[in-house]
Amino acid sequence: MIETPYLLFLGDAPDQLAAKVAQGIKDWRPENAVGQFRMEGCKADMGLTDMTLAEARAAGARTLVIGVANRGGVISQAWKKVLVTALEEGFDLASGLHNLLRDEPDLVAVAEATGRKLHDVRIPSVKYPIANGIKRRGKRCLAVGTDCSVGKMYTALSMDAEMRERGMKSSFRATGQTGILITGNGVPLDAVIADFMAGSIEWLTPDNDDDHWDLIEGQGSLFHVSYSGVTMALVHGGQPDALIVCHEPTRAHMRGLPGYELPSLEAVRDMATTLARVANPAAEVVGYSINTQHMGEDEARAYLTDIETRLGLPATDPFRFGSGKLVDALMAMT
Repeated sequence: MIETPYLLFLGDAPDQLAAKVAQGIKDWRPENAVGQFRMEGCKADMGLTDMTLAEARAAGARTLVIGVANRGGVISQAWKKVLVTALEEGFDLASGLHNLLRDEPDLVAVAEATGRKLHDVRIPSVKYPIANGIKRRGKRCLAVGTDCSVGKMYTALSMDAEMRERGMKSSFRATGQTGILITGNGVPLDAVIADFMAGSIEWLTPDNDDDHWDLIEGQGSLFHVSYSGVTMALVHGGQPDALIVCHEPTRAHMRGLPGYELPSLEAVRDMATTLARVANPAAEVVGYSINTQHMGEDEARAYLTDIETRLGLPATDPFRFGSGKLVDALMAMT
């Protein structure tokens, strides 16, 4: 178990989105976030108290969590001095990067010398099966996106919270490092061997009560040439009954791909529906989740109204305006 509370390490994150792991923990488990540690040049800010390692330890922090999700998931050499010092001052380290803490000899040596723990959450701990495509009992909802990091996890978490408040049966199913750090369990999908990715999602969302909903955390985008593979595994392994299309309307291009424009909502709707019906012929898009954080309130509400008028399905920003419309759409299916 990873000891809480955390000091969130933002390092030298170039922008707010690069620190999405820290943002997710701060937004969904604020009781676990004592403060933040930022290096010179960091352009991300969680709005938490900036702390030195000593101040954070005095405030009760037990684990330094690497809250940065950079391209390629690497541990920057520029971070090493802070990470080593953190171990020496009594912190455990936790990371969801592809570059594992346990593969860094200097960190391993210091952890062993100080008796501290290195937690790599992006390591599969289960021998997952190959997907068989057999229909499972229960209901499943998957968030799919026009791009990476547009709000798929926030959508699923928000819907799960709303459903629980209504007394509905639901489970948030984490499929990435941030979701796992928030909930304590899940499948680190992009670290699973390709042949077993869809099977891992079948394992994650097993047979359940007929009126139980699994809210599956989406990953990547069917239109993102770097990460479409993980999305396909979710679409087929998850066998979703309902799809929520997620979008961030102010993006100039796909995340990390300046030469690629974002697809339209209609294109994602049609592509996701076609592919989902391979595994579940009844799959359908039931709503749109729009990340309006960079829009004023009036502009955001007008944008959502336009989507509802044009596409004929409910649209909301679940984090800003609530997920009630999307949950209503699921209730209408049962």
